[in-house]
Amino acid sequence: MGSDSSSGASGAKGANGQAATAIFGMLAFGIVSMLFGLSQLPGPHGTPFDTAVLFPPLIWVTGGTVALSMLTLGGVALFLVGLVMMFKGHDAYWTVAFTGYGAFWIIWSTVSASASAHAATGYGTAGVAFVWLLFTLTFLISSFKHGWMTFLFYLALAISFLLLVVEYWQWGGGPTTTISGYELGAIGGFWIFTGFIAWYAATARLTEMNWGRKLPLT
Repeated sequence: MGSDSSSGASGAKGANGQAATAIFGMLAFGIVSMLFGLSQLPGPHGTPFDTAVLFPPLIWVTGGTVALSMLTLGGVALFLVGLVMMFKGHDAYWTVAFTGYGAFWIIWSTVSASASAHAATGYGTAGVAFVWLLFTLTFLISSFKHGWMTFLFYLALAISFLLLVVEYWQWGGGPTTTISGYELGAIGGFWIFTGFIAWYAATARLTEMNWGRKLPLT
């Protein structure tokens, strides 16, 4: 009985450890996605939803608000979460997801920094976004096995990547290519929505662990 008790305690500790890393990973992904989505919305200059104007280019330079968040919170933190889960032998689905998307945010923090040269980098950046769309589809296919919230998250994320492909492909057409404020609103809006789902899922899981109650839609 002592052995069984010890084993049970160890199992509970392992489950809590896995839940903790997953919660932090989803929170990190959610926050950085919402920040990135905000940076994609039409800027405060010109006529709202009529002129394609982004926030000042400073936001993309090394050390800028969004770029630094993508590199640290979205990139390094998520990648480390994935490595910890891999080392501990946790669920392969989320282990691969966190490690992969950690690599994505590290890459995207650099790619986005050159977004001002749309004509030169547009097609290549669209290609990068398309590859990560395929990466997301890999997880979307199996998302039903992990609940409706997971399915909704990966569906929104896939749409977000698809919109990025469209955005940068348009910019690749030439330096005078314009993108309407409606398009920017859709792109930024979907990234914010995706981030909100990740934040809500993490919050719901943590609330259930602490209060023993499930939030709606979880």
